[in-house]
Amino acid sequence: MKKILIITITLLFVDFIQAQFTRKDSLQGGFHFERTCFDVLRYDLDIWIDPEKKWIYGYNDITFKVVKPTKKIQIDLFDNMKIGGITESNFGKLEYTREENAVFVNFSSQLVPDSIYTIRFMYSGNPKIAKNAPWDGGFVFTKDNNGKDFIGVAVQGKGASLWYPVKDSQSDEPDFGASIKVAVPNGLMNVSNGRFLGSKDLNNGYTRWDWEVKNPINNYNITVNVADYVHIQDKMQDLDLDYYVLRENENKAREHFSEVKPMMECFQLKFGRYPFWEDGYKLVETPYLGMEHQSAVAYGNKYKKGYMGLDLSGTGVGLFFDFITIHETGHEWFGNSITSKDIADMWIHEAFTTYSESVFIECMKGYDEAMKYINGQAKNIKNDRPIIGQYAVNNEGSGDMYYKGALLLNTLRHIISDDQKWWKILFDYSQTFKNKIITTEIVIEYFNKASEMNLTPVFKQYLNTNKIPIFNYYFRGDTLFYSWQNTIENFKMPLDVEIEGEKIRLFPKSTEQEMKLKKKQKQTFKIYDKQFFVKIKEGK
Repeated sequence: MKKILIITITLLFVDFIQAQFTRKDSLQGGFHFERTCFDVLRYDLDIWIDPEKKWIYGYNDITFKVVKPTKKIQIDLFDNMKIGGITESNFGKLEYTREENAVFVNFSSQLVPDSIYTIRFMYSGNPKIAKNAPWDGGFVFTKDNNGKDFIGVAVQGKGASLWYPVKDSQSDEPDFGASIKVAVPNGLMNVSNGRFLGSKDLNNGYTRWDWEVKNPINNYNITVNVADYVHIQDKMQDLDLDYYVLRENENKAREHFSEVKPMMECFQLKFGRYPFWEDGYKLVETPYLGMEHQSAVAYGNKYKKGYMGLDLSGTGVGLFFDFITIHETGHEWFGNSITSKDIADMWIHEAFTTYSESVFIECMKGYDEAMKYINGQAKNIKNDRPIIGQYAVNNEGSGDMYYKGALLLNTLRHIISDDQKWWKILFDYSQTFKNKIITTEIVIEYFNKASEMNLTPVFKQYLNTNKIPIFNYYFRGDTLFYSWQNTIENFKMPLDVEIEGEKIRLFPKSTEQEMKLKKKQKQTFKIYDKQFFVKIKEGK
């Protein structure tokens, strides 16, 4: 009877978890056959943007290779956007059905594996307007101080299909990049990802701006930025550095973006060559705070140090650099180059990128300042729920993926306790998975192998629970008693302490351990709690 009760409770819990998500969530976040039967090779987007009507019109040519025999594929487009027709050169006009934001495209005969097709998906409509970009996702239509249109878009989490037809899943990037052609009213410029190919006056009051991306790219990274921009050109070795800023901010930007070169030198030293060299590097001023749009990083931090003039670490160190420039550029390696298959694993993007902030500080100001900064961020951790979300339903985990995730990496560094080895592991991680789509399991397997340690319990503790390990200790006479509390079953993690100026590594367990000390040694006992993200509890 007891066993049946446990099973019943477990099933009810599973039903409760599943009940939180809908068919709409599964269609957007899932990996069902209509999504996995084909592999996207390229996007060719050609659109018009009417700022006055807040309206988009155009098409996306989607080139794909068939992976499994099928007569149906899923493309995504928000249901408030109108479909103008879907065609393919061999099949002509294609039939389709819509369910929520999913569009199921039907072919009259079976598509053969390894064959390549291109569908033209025509559409139009008023895309959703963001209430608080970049957090809620959508377009921003506003004006600069000279009354010129100033337009941007940010859709991470919400979905790129908010504004263009796409296979809206991080699990598939176009292998051969994309082209983005955007027509806007004369006097305005559009800046998108990759290299600028040229502009064309369409002789109807609009000019089209053409951009080309050579590398694979996340669908949420494809972007448009419309404004009366001034183009500032710079170079670092043979890497192009381009800044597109509002005309009113040109002088300010020239001075402020001077930190880009030392940042690039640091990140390339620690993570490897800038991963999108062929597409160049851009900072593009936007009417919202920022976003890691690949090779066209959105910048809206008002040319201030810190996070809109604030230090998120509360230590003062965070006012040394522009948070948006450093953080969003860190995403070029972590998130844009290395991408998680499911947004439930978005910690793979945010933990490593948040950690890159302290890496930059260490490059510029040394280890102690980096430790001060990263530990200062601990005050922002909520421990509300696990960092990893629910899979296959478009669900992110806790926002703790940023700060707790970074402190997890700092903890791993000090578990390994060999900086030469640590930096090689991080460098090789960036290169091994460059332009690859991965999972949490792949990350753990890599770090276990590279470190020659079993770090799985550490990853599971910090990623799958909201529990912070507690190091409990007390003295009885000249004996130190210590153990781990608030941990998963079979949790294993060392902890460094200092006694009489000597660093000693302890290996606590959930059961109490003891260590005999010499007289007066307990007065010199010190815990390295800035190197390991743990809580300390003294007393039995």
